[in-house]
Amino acid sequence: MKGNCLLGALNSKIINQGENLMSDNTIPYKTYLDENEMPTAWYNLRADMKNKPAPLINPGTREPLKAEELYPVFCEELVKQELDNDTQFIPIPQEIYDFYKMYRPSPLVRAYCLEKKLQTPARIYYKFEGNNTSGSHKLNSAIAQAYYAKKQGLKGVTTETGAGQWGTALSMACSYFELDCKVFMVKVSYEQKPFRREVMRTYGASVTPSPSMDTNIGRKINAEHPGTNGSLGCAISEAVEVAVSNPGYRYVLGSVLSQVLLHQSVIGLESKAAFDKIGVKPDIIIGCAGGGSNLGGLIAPFMGEKLRGEQDYRIIAVEPASCPSFTRGVYAYDFADTGKVCPMAKMYTLGCDYIPAPNHAGGLRYHGMSPILSQLYDDGYMEARSYRQTEVFEAAVQFARVEGILPAPESSHAIKGAIDEALRCKETGEEKTILFGLTGTGYFDLVAYEKFNNGQMEDYVPTDEELQKFFPKA
Repeated sequence: MKGNCLLGALNSKIINQGENLMSDNTIPYKTYLDENEMPTAWYNLRADMKNKPAPLINPGTREPLKAEELYPVFCEELVKQELDNDTQFIPIPQEIYDFYKMYRPSPLVRAYCLEKKLQTPARIYYKFEGNNTSGSHKLNSAIAQAYYAKKQGLKGVTTETGAGQWGTALSMACSYFELDCKVFMVKVSYEQKPFRREVMRTYGASVTPSPSMDTNIGRKINAEHPGTNGSLGCAISEAVEVAVSNPGYRYVLGSVLSQVLLHQSVIGLESKAAFDKIGVKPDIIIGCAGGGSNLGGLIAPFMGEKLRGEQDYRIIAVEPASCPSFTRGVYAYDFADTGKVCPMAKMYTLGCDYIPAPNHAGGLRYHGMSPILSQLYDDGYMEARSYRQTEVFEAAVQFARVEGILPAPESSHAIKGAIDEALRCKETGEEKTILFGLTGTGYFDLVAYEKFNNGQMEDYVPTDEELQKFFPKA
């Protein structure tokens, strides 16, 4: 279903509108599609949430953060997007739209071969975000954040990356806008994924394993945890320290934040337009969940319909059993980083000091979950489940052998969830339509695949006692 399911690009007249066309209490998303059905505006899911996500708070005062308090860390326009709970559609600037046209719309594909292999009556579709140079959906937000940094006149940006997909995307975006890019990469990934690191360097980024000895926070973490493999929380702390210590730099983040889910809404808007075009409605929507960027983007317009009572969907978040923030975490205010220099967010979290086991190769390493998704999950609008990494890689290999794409380990969590739902349809005889997000390719993740193929991959599931040591204290 590749050809007529592609969704296209926006005309400048619509791009420059930006008014909130909500008089009929429905999402007029078709108003924000160009002739090829690519979005011309991002959809802000928060506008349709009755229970808004809890505000970011200042850890010192425990009061909601004001925009001016965030300006030293984030780009000003991104701060406005982060704090906007009401504007339903935010126009995509022309420069970002022109960049999107290089790889968007991305294909919505029916997995006929996987259906045949599983002998299921279910219809399985996937939205494939790996058809760009960075190899993942992360570029959708990276180019937006780089654009706003350039527009503000900054020299460069700092960031963290876990598996390396965000760092790769951001380095590409910064190269496009001629910005300096400083990436702190979780040490275990830095060592396991040298080729991902080299792609970042090829695009001109500097890449430092985290925790490093280059920052005060990095030195402190290394002293307290000798030999640590690092975590996203560690890398975030280092990136923020460098950003606030160097004039002309700001920090950017590839997941969790509301602004990132906003940019990623192009995934869901394109998916909905494609389904509407062929007269199909998905019954089940599945996404992998680490910090929430791809899941939030994929489900955005469908969740909007659900919130307004127009349609109903089963929405399933899939996370790793070794980093199970949704399924085993607590819903509480917590720091976004290990160094505790960032604002606090109310989210499902394992605690900012939690570090996944060294043998964890499946990505999705962040200790917390998007405040938007956390609120929706807590309100009962979506489900969550976790899988061990060996069963995730089994699903990845099964998919690769019949569909011809080597999936990213992160995406493979969603693949496993989709396979399980399809097999359930086989047992019950139900002809459900399943949509899952294929967030990117796994060609830089071959060390993990090698361990799996050699039978050397191990599962680790933390005990309740281990997790409770890191839970945030009230």
